[in-house]
Formats: sequence, structure tokens, C-alpha cells
Amino acid sequence: MSNALWRWPLLWISLLLISVVGMSTGEPLFHWIEPDARQVIYSRADFYVLLGRHLFVVGIAALVTISVGVSAGVAVTRKRGSDFLPLVGQVASLGQTFPPVAVLALAVPVLGFGTLPIIVALMLYGLLPIVRNTLTGLQEVDAELIATAHAMGMTPLQILHQVELPLAAPVILAGIRISVTINIATAALGATVGASNLGDPIISGIVNGNMAYVVQGALTIALLALSVDSLFEVLQRQLRSRLSAS
Repeated sequence: MSNALWRWPLLWISLLLISVVGMSTGEPLFHWIEPDARQVIYSRADFYVLLGRHLFVVGIAALVTISVGVSAGVAVTRKRGSDFLPLVGQVASLGQTFPPVAVLALAVPVLGFGTLPIIVALMLYGLLPIVRNTLTGLQEVDAELIATAHAMGMTPLQILHQVELPLAAPVILAGIRISVTINIATAALGATVGASNLGDPIISGIVNGNMAYVVQGALTIALLALSVDSLFEVLQRQLRSRLSAS
């Protein structure tokens, strides 16, 4: 069963590595897509370099968003912070009311061109699923379990760390999974503001009318998203199996 769980992640990761390292081997196929183009393999930067930059941007945004989203969800589900629950939900939703392109347009004059504007955009865009699932996961914890833990002499902090968060973890992880997977695709927009990543071949292909470049960038991003999503699927299943066994 354990080996079967890892089948899909290993497949997608293998295909991702093959595409990143051996993109040039697909030159005949890309010539078929763009028969009139003299150059069909994007060569301004190596794909493994672009992949590393892409993962860096998504990873930094994810770390900040997870920290802020989970902390906010925990804070407003406590008695002292319950009055702020509607406000936190509205603020988290606000990030997705603005398209990422609009966020970038507003951020560039303040933050300048480069990586920082796309990180800010990804943080705003990825916050809602994490906050929403953190709230849902914590609110769905059985009140009787919390009361029992309290009767056993556990402190509120111990109840949070040893009862509530472990039980809510699968739901919270589902929100993180949605947030990160969406942002892997959204991060490609960073190429429009000077943040070099896997969006570079797509933007270059659009500007130069070279669909081969577009396909290369889109294919690599899709394989990356599938790899990360399948890894989250494994983690979710393992969490559920541990909870059901305990």
C-alpha cells in the first residue's frame, strides 16, 4: 500500500526532471509545433535554473502564507479572538478579489521590479484557502474531546497542540495543498515584472509568437504542479491513516 501511494509522485517528479534536463531532445516535436521558427528550444536560461527560481518564489510565499494563515485561524478560534473571526475571513477573501495581475501592477511602483512583487501577490492570493481550512478544521474538532482533555488537566496550549491541531491537520493540509498548487501556476506571472522563473518561456513565446516556447514553459509548470499536488495527496492519506489508527 505504501509503495502504491508513492507511485504517482515518483512518476510526475521523474517526468519533471526529464523535461527539465532533456528539453532539447524534444526539438523535433517543437519544430512540428513551430515549423517556421529558427530556434524552438528556449535557451536564455537553463530550465533547471528557472525551476529553482520558481520553487524559491512559491516556497517563500507558501512559508509566509502558512505561518500567517494558520496563526490567524488559531487566534480567532480562541475565546479572546472570536470577535475578530469575521474580520479575518473578510481580509483573507480580499486577496482573491484582486486578480494577481492587478496586485502586481499596484505592487511594482512601490516594491520595484523583480521577485518581491510576485511574492506579495502569491501571499495575498494563497491566503484564503489556508485561513478557511484552518477555521473549518479547528471548528470541526469534537467539543467533547476538548472537554475531556480539559478535565484531564491539560492547559489550553496543550489542548491546542496535542488535540486540536493534530485532528484538524488533514483539513488544514488540504487548504495548504490548494494554495500552493494554485500559486505554482500563478507564479508564472512574475516573468512580466522581471522575476525570472518558468514563466519566462511563456512570456517570451507570447511576445515573439513562438508557441514552442509557450508549450515548454506550460508543460514544465504543469508537471511541477502535478508533482507537488501528488506529494500533498500522499501526506494527506498518511495523516488520515494515522488518525484512524489512533
